[in-house]
Amino acid sequence: MADDAVLRALDILTPVFETSGLEELEVEAGEIQVRLARAVAPSTAAPLSAAAPAPPLAATPPTSVSPFGEPAPGRRFVTAPLTGVWYGAPSPGARPYLAVDAEVSVGQVVGLIEAMKLFNEIKSDIAGKVTRILVESGTLVKRQQPILEVDPS
Repeated sequence: MADDAVLRALDILTPVFETSGLEELEVEAGEIQVRLARAVAPSTAAPLSAAAPAPPLAATPPTSVSPFGEPAPGRRFVTAPLTGVWYGAPSPGARPYLAVDAEVSVGQVVGLIEAMKLFNEIKSDIAGKVTRILVESGTLVKRQQPILEVDPS
């Protein structure tokens, strides 16, 4: 399935892109085309002549520990089912789906992930009390990245 191939490509390319210092990356292989670009706020954009050189890529040793850490004892993570941009509210300026100390139920919408110009509802697979919201709205999240920490007790 082409969508699965694109998601796998995103999972591979995103970490490389994030550490590269590139402003844009476009890859095409057969029918699959992936384009990653950094969002730059107009007020913070530096003129091109003032751009600093990209830092050199550093090799990181493989590790068996999750790059996102572990939940606090007795708590569980709600994770992103796909790679994309996380939104904690249904629209800009709207009330967020959840806040810290809110109760969440299984199947409840906790946010949206925009991937390939589609907004996907993200539902909790855990019932309990939200103890931490781990990502800010508008942030790129990777598949399996923790989004919320929930106390199921």
